[in-house]
Order: sequence, then C-alpha cells, then structure tokens
Amino acid sequence: MTTYEPAIHFKDVRYSIDGNPIIGPITGSFPAGQITTLVGPSGAGKTTVLKLCNGLLSPDAGEILVEGRPIGSLEPTALRRKVGMALQDAPMVNGSVYDNLALPLRLRKKELSETDAVSWLEDVGLPADYLHKKATELSGGQRQKVSIARTLVNHSDILLMDEITSALDRGSKREIESLITRINEKYGTTIIWITHNLEQAISIGDFTWVLVAGELVETGESRILEKPADERVRRFVKGELQ
Repeated sequence: MTTYEPAIHFKDVRYSIDGNPIIGPITGSFPAGQITTLVGPSGAGKTTVLKLCNGLLSPDAGEILVEGRPIGSLEPTALRRKVGMALQDAPMVNGSVYDNLALPLRLRKKELSETDAVSWLEDVGLPADYLHKKATELSGGQRQKVSIARTLVNHSDILLMDEITSALDRGSKREIESLITRINEKYGTTIIWITHNLEQAISIGDFTWVLVAGELVETGESRILEKPADERVRRFVKGELQ
C-alpha cells in the first residue's frame, strides 16, 4: 500500500465555542498531493475543520502541523498563501476578472501581468477574452473558476474547498470536478474538499474523512463509503443522519 506524507496533520485537536465542544479530539492526516473529501451530516464540524486548516480558527487543544511545521509557527499571510480556500459563493471584488485575479499579488504590493493572468484563465478553462469582463457578469460556474484561478495565483500547495459545486447546475458541476482533478494532477496540489454529494466524494476523492458530531469516525480511501465499517457512517450513507 502506498504511503503519503501528510500535508496537514491533526493531533488530538479540540475546538469549542463558549465551552460547547464543536470538534474533537481529532487525530488524522490529509495526504499530500491527494484529493481528500470531507463528508458528514450537517453540524458535524466539517467547515470548522477547514477553517482550522488555514488558521482562520485556532484549536483549544492539540496540535496542527502544516507540511510538518506547527501551524502557529507560520506567519498568517504566508500560511494563507500556502493554504488557499475557495468558498461556495465564490465572492468577487468589484471590477473585472483581471482585478480579481490580480488581488492576491496586489495585497503583496506586486502586479500580475496580463500574460500570466490569461495563462491562469486558460488553466481553469476560461478564454482570454474573459480577462476584462466584469465579475458581476459571470455565471456561478464561471465565478467558481475565477475563484480557483485566483487561489492558484498564490501557488498554494494546499487548496481548501467548501461545497463549491453545491449551487451549480449539473454541467457546471462536472466542469469544476474535471478542473479540480486537472489541478491536482498538473500541480500536485493537495485538495481538501467538503461535499454533501457522496457520489462526488467517491468518484473524485482519493481519500475521505467522515465526521459525525465533531468526531472523525472513519477515514481511508474513498471507497470506504461503499462499505462503511462504522454504524454511524452506514446510517449517514443511507440518509438516516442528515
């Protein structure tokens, strides 16, 4: 069996709000260079795990390592470049597609050349003439592609994605799935993807984490969802836990 270095490792991680446990203790790894899907019922703590991965939240206890380094030892701006995030609503800044792509570099007082911007657009399957379109004119699927391209501008090693296809039509959903697979294969980007679509989790994911009530109850290659070992996961797969 192939073993992978962990891109992100959780060791006895706990997180709570006002004394109410949200997740933990969780111990587990997201394998480097692979696509890991994160599934579970609503309120299981999936988005909390994602925010812990790039320092938007800090654990109450335990340790999080990013490529072997304690997450707290990484300067926040550098951490966000290394660990990018794409969200369901693909928020855009006012202006053109180019303005959105250039944003990560402008925040570092650098400029993105139009040649490089076009290259990133082509990487996500958008033509060059989209560069000067207004972001408000884009469809949901097109916004997601620009959002992902914007993350790639930072050369992120790890890409976090929170339900990025759930609001898209079937055709756009398939395009984004193909795009993520291409990015993973072309750049070796580690992908951590929250999805409520179990078919997607199995077909796109190399590995899967299953969270129930803040606990990591099962993890392994994505086909574990076809024959779960844990009774709670079996109930979730059958639709009995929402």
